[in-house]
Amino acid sequence: MTENDFKMFWPTFETIILAEQTYAFDSQMGYEEALQLWLNSPLKTYVFEEGGVILGSYYIKSNAMGPSAHISNCGYMVSEKARGKGVARKMCLHSQVMAKELGFKAMQFNSVVSTNEIAIKLWQKLGFDIIGTIPKAYKHKELGLVDAYIMHKLLDD
Repeated sequence: MTENDFKMFWPTFETIILAEQTYAFDSQMGYEEALQLWLNSPLKTYVFEEGGVILGSYYIKSNAMGPSAHISNCGYMVSEKARGKGVARKMCLHSQVMAKELGFKAMQFNSVVSTNEIAIKLWQKLGFDIIGTIPKAYKHKELGLVDAYIMHKLLDD
């Protein structure tokens, strides 16, 4: 992802954080903070683009430092018009290949909102296990406090 790509992606990013249903990001986050968080801080950030339109994006980074730096972490966002078309699946599969190429041995999602059932089912189909539940970890805009899951997958060598 380039900074110009992020400009095109910003409406999707903003819509998702304003919905307060899936990401534990401040819904009032501005463009510059979002740019830093999504593009500049991660190890790498990718776009899923079709016909010059960015349909989704994901970042990959180390989940922790030092002795746990071998576990990757990713975040995925898909534009509303691309949902249900396999974009998240393709990005997750790509991210696992990239993680292995970057030397990661596992992938972990730290806070998958329990009401995000479509994502949970997809991650499970792709080999991720729920390894923990964080009670009332997420303040859902419509449902109030809901649980979040920690999901993990060892990456095959």
